[in-house]
Amino acid sequence: MQIVKAEFKCSSERISQVPKDDLRDIAFIGRSNVGKSSLINMLTGRQGLAKVSGTPGKTRLINHFRINDAWYLVDLPGYGYARTSKTTRGEFSKIISDYVLRCAKLHYLFVLVDIRLEPQRIDLRFIEMLGEHGVPFGIIFTKADKLSKTQREKSIGRFREALAEQWEELPPMFVSSSERSLGREEILSAIDDCLKG
Repeated sequence: MQIVKAEFKCSSERISQVPKDDLRDIAFIGRSNVGKSSLINMLTGRQGLAKVSGTPGKTRLINHFRINDAWYLVDLPGYGYARTSKTTRGEFSKIISDYVLRCAKLHYLFVLVDIRLEPQRIDLRFIEMLGEHGVPFGIIFTKADKLSKTQREKSIGRFREALAEQWEELPPMFVSSSERSLGREEILSAIDDCLKG
């Protein structure tokens, strides 16, 4: 898939505000500071499309980007960032769970996981929730340039083991680095297949 056009469409505080058209949503989610905005910019080839911040928890709204006038790439708020108040965290989880579980436009969800970390309970819990509700998803391991090939394989192996405890069939997995554009073709190809399906 070639992305020839990518433009910001809108930000929504709740699912009643998301675009009311027939274009399908391919959404991206992960823990705060997992590298979501950088990945979106890398995939679209537009450096300033999604706002990158060193401050975790910057994305607080559902952001829709219209791609090739054919589908939406959706940037969801990060989950699990502890420095916001509990009330705000509750709102984040409501906006996330409402969109992920109730938005009819959601066609596929990519869960981003920092490849450098041990499997995090919050990621595993979120993935478990997706399984319970039958939400189609894949996993993208980010920041792969920070590890050697051997370390990457070990890290993915640990994550597979953690998931194998709850899943008979593991979801598709991709390895990415926004710094090196690693994984770009594979992820775009998966999106293409997904939209054709």
